[in-house]
Amino acid sequence: MEKFAQIDYIIFLIYFIVVAGYGYWIYRKKSNDAASSKDYFLAEGSLTWWAIGASLIASNISAEQFIGMSGNGFTVGVAVAAYEWIAALALIIVAVWFIPVYLKNKIFTMPQFLNNRYNETTSLIMAVFWLFLYIFVNLTSILFLGALAINNLAGGGSFHLIVVALSIFAIVITLGGMRVIGFTDVIQVLVLIIGGVATTYVALTLVSEHFGLGKDALAGFSRLMEDSPEHFKMIIEKPTASSSQEEINKYLMLPGLGMYLAGIWIVNLNYWGCNQYITQRALGADLKTARTGILFAGLLKLFMPVIVMLPGIAAYVLYKNGALQEEMAPGGNFNPDNAYSAILGFLPDGMKGLSLAALTAAIVASLAGKANSIATIFTMDIYKKYMRKDASEKNLVNVGKITVIVAILASILFTWDDMLGIGGEGGFTFIQKYTGFISPGVLAMFLLGMFWKRTTGSAAIVGLIMGFVLSVVFNNYAPTWFGNDTFLYTAYPNGRGGYEIPFQICMGLSFLFTVIVMVLMSLSGPKINPKSFTLDTKMFRVEPSVLVMIVLTILLVSALYVRFW
Repeated sequence: MEKFAQIDYIIFLIYFIVVAGYGYWIYRKKSNDAASSKDYFLAEGSLTWWAIGASLIASNISAEQFIGMSGNGFTVGVAVAAYEWIAALALIIVAVWFIPVYLKNKIFTMPQFLNNRYNETTSLIMAVFWLFLYIFVNLTSILFLGALAINNLAGGGSFHLIVVALSIFAIVITLGGMRVIGFTDVIQVLVLIIGGVATTYVALTLVSEHFGLGKDALAGFSRLMEDSPEHFKMIIEKPTASSSQEEINKYLMLPGLGMYLAGIWIVNLNYWGCNQYITQRALGADLKTARTGILFAGLLKLFMPVIVMLPGIAAYVLYKNGALQEEMAPGGNFNPDNAYSAILGFLPDGMKGLSLAALTAAIVASLAGKANSIATIFTMDIYKKYMRKDASEKNLVNVGKITVIVAILASILFTWDDMLGIGGEGGFTFIQKYTGFISPGVLAMFLLGMFWKRTTGSAAIVGLIMGFVLSVVFNNYAPTWFGNDTFLYTAYPNGRGGYEIPFQICMGLSFLFTVIVMVLMSLSGPKINPKSFTLDTKMFRVEPSVLVMIVLTILLVSALYVRFW
């Protein structure tokens, strides 16, 4: 690791000791209590609102955000921040309407929700699907991308050693249960934000120095906006006949106003509201604590583009004006996924160690959270239900710990020689590809299950399959079968000899037709399904302090969109 000075090693070692020591202290505080599966998996009643919020962000931000979103910042600019800023609004919806339904019905896992509301078949199908998705897509890609990013920062040659080290660190934290994960995530988020802000500061000062403005971060930011105003527009214009392929590619990635009527809401509501990996943090708390924690995470999301997107825009402006030429790929072009690591290369001694700690914090927190969710679903929805119905609490906790180790060992195996081809496809694309196709059906199943009492179990199963099939059709076959320009969509040339409908538009269309099919099927059933949830309007009332956070979030999002429209 010749790129690091002694001070960098010291800073990273301090980070490791603080996180490991704090986690052990939290673990020892409860080690004398009787083992409880609910406490181990959900940290029932012990996570504070700030721990819930911090844990949500720590689990959400990982290597694919630092690398993928920074790369998208290089390519399209501030428009990619829509994922973060709309997420803040989606978290309001989750806090006000989703969480009360989960808590009132004592929901422990997402498959349990499907079992209680629909039937055992739906629950089992999704439990198995989520296990495969979390282990072979999410866990493996987080580990691969994380090890790759740290290896690049360290100077190369240590990829496999880093894979093992990250895995061991994640296992140690995860074996302590959700309580240890939740509270250590507070430190992880602090390190992540401090290290991320430091990197952004260096990126902006690099820009200011390149243009002869001295070491002035604010001057660097102003120069970014002056030099590349097109990178500071939230809404990408619809391509015309004279548009270049580069402009069309940007629209395919982020299709202007259309995505705000379709895919971006489906992505966010499914991720933040129907995902064991995320909702698990709030399921062990009371309603007010859960809501406050979720809204706190929403406020933090508003600031994430500063640390994961701005360095990418800075790299674009520097490259455009003759800098970073040594970072060019063999073909003569700059690989956007290298934008973040290109900026990291300019960090002074000490700050490299801080950035390494920030990157490690993001990766380990995500690995630990995902592994805990895998253990929860397997233990509660498969082992307890089908293998050992009379399992004791201690047995359930032990099975959970064994599952954590097995899941991470499996991810190491598939990461070792990149057996899934994540490197060739790109980590961000890899994750979106395998989760995006299923999101419309899952969200339709959850929304109708929560808020329409007539929805039937058979409609849920058909909706799940329908959502996936329609996603495949719209993404891969619709332009060929139905033409490139219809009243439902417009397909654009993708630069590879074919035509594509923007991915987010495909998700919106899949969701729309899935809901229609589910509604039509359910109309043939009873007016009130026997397994429907009882909803009380009082469930959805919010306390004044919660309302203040909601209003503040909406005002901040509105201000950002007014400024960068």
